Amino acid sequence: MNKYDIKNSMTLPNSVLERLKNNEIIARKFHEIEISILTILNFHDFIEELLSEISLKFAVPFTWVSIIEESSIAGYLHNIQNSRLLKTSTAFLSKQEFIDITGNRLKPLLANQDLERFKILIPEASEYKIGSIAIAPITLDGEIVGSFNQADENSIRFKPGIDTSLLEQLALKVSLCLSNVTAHEQLKFLAFHDPLTGLLNRGVMERILDREFQRSKRYHIDLTILFLDLDDFKSINDNFGHDNGDRALCHMANCLNYLKRDSDIVARFAGDEFVVILPSTNKRQAQNYIERVKHKLLNEPIKTNQSQFTIKVSHGLSSVFDKGMDTSAILLKAADKELYLAKKNKKKP
Repeated sequence: MNKYDIKNSMTLPNSVLERLKNNEIIARKFHEIEISILTILNFHDFIEELLSEISLKFAVPFTWVSIIEESSIAGYLHNIQNSRLLKTSTAFLSKQEFIDITGNRLKPLLANQDLERFKILIPEASEYKIGSIAIAPITLDGEIVGSFNQADENSIRFKPGIDTSLLEQLALKVSLCLSNVTAHEQLKFLAFHDPLTGLLNRGVMERILDREFQRSKRYHIDLTILFLDLDDFKSINDNFGHDNGDRALCHMANCLNYLKRDSDIVARFAGDEFVVILPSTNKRQAQNYIERVKHKLLNEPIKTNQSQFTIKVSHGLSSVFDKGMDTSAILLKAADKELYLAKKNKKKP
């Protein structure tokens, strides 16, 4: 500080000096938080570190995030809900519900009255006793995706009217870091998943199949492979367009996922071909599963602008206990062969 600064500082009221000092301390803490989350490239660690750092550095009793269901990051966060901290510190709500509360504003919102209206922002698993709340919207590529929130039992802590400029700066930094995390997670997702259906891709499926095959052989337990594809998929594209062809693939993927168990693995093999790995499942049980899938498809036709069409599938099954199943590759090929025979039989007059 030079002589001019010292002279001016001596003329400032103590309250102003105290406020400047406090702002410097807060700014430094915000910078430390930014540094701590800047290099994190996965949602789980990002959110846990962000919330714990804010809580620790500012002695905030309650910190959590609220995520808009329609946002691009909601799916990623749903996949990590096995985290105990995230269950108690992450809430999901619709875009309209978020707008109703915040007015779609970018500036932080403070409140210490009529707090019941903010209940939908709070995680169901939490036990927060709130006297005042600060809601700071966070964005991704210019679009609001939710908010990070702070609350205290003290009704004065986040009283409306206090300066929120530093909170705005933190929200901006969080949004920038969130953009880095999202980009990394998207790349990681595409490395393991089919971009259209969101299912595991062929490479990942084959590695999982080999692992399950080895486990089945070691412990002598059932393992069945289901190989299936859509009947006359080309005619769907020709008659209804490739967009509806993509819809058919996604609908197929959703049906397979909806009816599977947690231990089952659904993957897109190639084109309109899908593979389902069914651990601890015999052929009869696998047949029951595919029949339920076919029934669901039959009762849920895809509607287009002018008409509708129903997805029909053919399938093949192979079991680890079939003769000659010496490798996972042979097991998969056997199911593919059964699919080929099923389609060939359908074409017979």
